[in-house]
Amino acid sequence: MDGEPDLFVAGTWRHAADGGTRDVVNPADGSTAEVVDEATPADARDAIAAARNAFDEGPWRATTAGHRAALLDRIADLLQRDRERLADLETVDTGKTLAESRIDVDDVTSVFRYYAKLVGTLADRVVDVGDPDVISRVVREPIGVCVLIAPWNYPLLQMSWKVAPALGAGCTLVMKPSEVTPLTTIAFTGLLEEAMREFEVPAGVVNLVQGSGAVLGEALTTDGRVDFISFTGGLATGRTISRAAAENVTKVAVELGGKNPHIVFADVGEDGWEAAVDHVLTGVFLHSGQVCSAGTRLIVEESIADDFVAALAARAERIRIGDGRDPASETGPLVSEEHRAKVEAYVALGISEGAVLVTGGARPSDPALAKGSFYLPTIFDRCDRSMRIVAEETFGPILTVERFTDEAEAIALGNDTEYGLAAGVRTSDAARGERVVRALRHGTVWLNDFGYYTAAAEWGGFGKSGNGRELGPTGLAEYQEIKHIWHNTAPKPAGWFTG
Repeated sequence: MDGEPDLFVAGTWRHAADGGTRDVVNPADGSTAEVVDEATPADARDAIAAARNAFDEGPWRATTAGHRAALLDRIADLLQRDRERLADLETVDTGKTLAESRIDVDDVTSVFRYYAKLVGTLADRVVDVGDPDVISRVVREPIGVCVLIAPWNYPLLQMSWKVAPALGAGCTLVMKPSEVTPLTTIAFTGLLEEAMREFEVPAGVVNLVQGSGAVLGEALTTDGRVDFISFTGGLATGRTISRAAAENVTKVAVELGGKNPHIVFADVGEDGWEAAVDHVLTGVFLHSGQVCSAGTRLIVEESIADDFVAALAARAERIRIGDGRDPASETGPLVSEEHRAKVEAYVALGISEGAVLVTGGARPSDPALAKGSFYLPTIFDRCDRSMRIVAEETFGPILTVERFTDEAEAIALGNDTEYGLAAGVRTSDAARGERVVRALRHGTVWLNDFGYYTAAAEWGGFGKSGNGRELGPTGLAEYQEIKHIWHNTAPKPAGWFTG
């Protein structure tokens, strides 16, 4: 950034091979925040070569679990040391509020702390084969060279979900952040470099290239030297990556977003009403709806629907929109003008499909926000599953409202989606809550809450929300190969052939 080289390959910071650059735009005011290097396919191939060499020829994959755990803990320390700088960059990058960005840095820290503890507790599994002369062990080894591709909405957080288990497993890696929001990943790489220098980690273990998927995608996903690809982003890109990787039978894990239901039963009652309204509001409008697990589909019981939607609309209209660096802002802009245009197209589509626009559906009128990519929180009522605005991931501040009359219908509506990432259920009936959460085909289901996660629990989806899991023990296992070692301690002739 600021003229300094932004690609990190084989332990060295360097400029793009062809000198190409990209402007990183602050979505709050349309200004150019930074000018960064734009990598070429040649840069991507160099990064893969460096990671391959570091894995095959260097000592990294044979380092002890304790050494890797200590490295992860040190990275966590550095994240907290530079918390304010990283949070500010994340806000400039994405538009989200500083409060959200600070939480993101803390969450990233917790992910590194979690894997630092986990990698030191794993042991080989011994299998009893009924022969005292045979030791049969199942061991885990690093999978190898990993390509890690993160999205623009949570660039630092989503990259950390990949980097922490990859390093903890003993892998080498090539990071590619979204070209729209590369700033925190560049700064994060600087912290990784600092920690790796202290722990004498060989050059090439960590590499960074940034640039558009259209330019770098093929080089990163079709190279036979890559052992694993982890991608978080849109369905169309996920399909492209999976097809590209199939030629080399490269392992792929993809998290491809969702269209997440938030089911509210009438029995929330007066005591649970305020919390239900608040959680539905937060679940869809946090970060202006640019969240893969956002509760964008409100599925509410008919008997309370009118009052519930009215209460939501009143709260939505009071959300303070503004620059994420302004402490008064409760939510920021959309990530870009291009993305706002997509959201506006969905709003126009919803109106044409017959959905009832309750509130929003426009840019804010405040002149102070005119240069940014802002959009009002928007609610559509009287929606149904025949509408594209209900079926497709809009990835913006748009809530659609569907109504139901009984539990079976609520479950059917909640599962009537090609995605299956997350869902929420609101009820005061404990038995009903358990029935519904078990019936919903989604990777994470919140009961009387919404949006929270922990580094110790797996994250991922059913259906077209992707395959594989991040976080938890399974998130580490994605970066490991399973090997069975059969050790005969007293070998003797098998005697199968007598001649």
